Amino acid sequence: MKIKEVAAALERFAPLPLQEDYDNAGLQVGLTETEASGALLCLDVTEETVREAVRRGCNVLVAHHPLLFRGLKCVSASTEVERCVREAILHGITIYAAHTNLDNAPGGVNHRIAEKIGLQEVKFLQPFTRGGNEGGSGVIGVLPSPEAPLEFLRRVAEIFGVECMMHNAGPADRKVQRVALCGGAGDFLLGEAIRQEADVFLTGEMGYHHYFGHEAELWIGVLGHYQSERFTLSLMREVLAEALPELPVYLASQPTNPIRYMLLPEMVEQNRKEQQ
Repeated sequence: MKIKEVAAALERFAPLPLQEDYDNAGLQVGLTETEASGALLCLDVTEETVREAVRRGCNVLVAHHPLLFRGLKCVSASTEVERCVREAILHGITIYAAHTNLDNAPGGVNHRIAEKIGLQEVKFLQPFTRGGNEGGSGVIGVLPSPEAPLEFLRRVAEIFGVECMMHNAGPADRKVQRVALCGGAGDFLLGEAIRQEADVFLTGEMGYHHYFGHEAELWIGVLGHYQSERFTLSLMREVLAEALPELPVYLASQPTNPIRYMLLPEMVEQNRKEQQ
């Protein structure tokens, strides 16, 4: 099969018109008429993921986050993006990104998050139609039974491998059952989650000032951008396995999260006392 068939399979599941207008999903680097030897899936294109594709004999690298958001004026070796482009071209690797189109697709990234935490009656939080394709931003659903807020947040943190869950002080006397969520940077949907009377809103990133003023409305849980999207690779693998069962598909072996967490127990205790 040709590489263009790999791209077509992804785009049947997550049509490119579903991407946000700031995005650059789709073909990033390379040719699509070449025969596909295998696909390596990653969240982010790094020099290590390009090297791993070479080691595994894959000439397709499928990422969630686009390598190229803006045009390059130079392809030298001064930035990691430029080095990745050079290495990909040198080794004949085609780079493709399925980003916000995969977030916004029915059954996409946000639906996978909902599935992992056990939501039922899931629907788009902010549905839309683009280019004749039905999609939406974020999802909302209900838990099978109400849960204590902090116990729910702890359960979610464990599922997604969150080392440090940020959250607000929501309504302590109310259990959570109606859950709104958006993987990645989803704080733009906080108001919609409140409007639809969610008990909790989960996302990957949230600006500081968005935490204020919602103590009586809902809980906010922030997982981390990378952590909220950690099941995206298994989703892409399933899409390709169903459409192209003969294509060798691998998940990148190294995590690409650039953020490290320094946990200081003494500061946790000090902050706890200050908040009492």
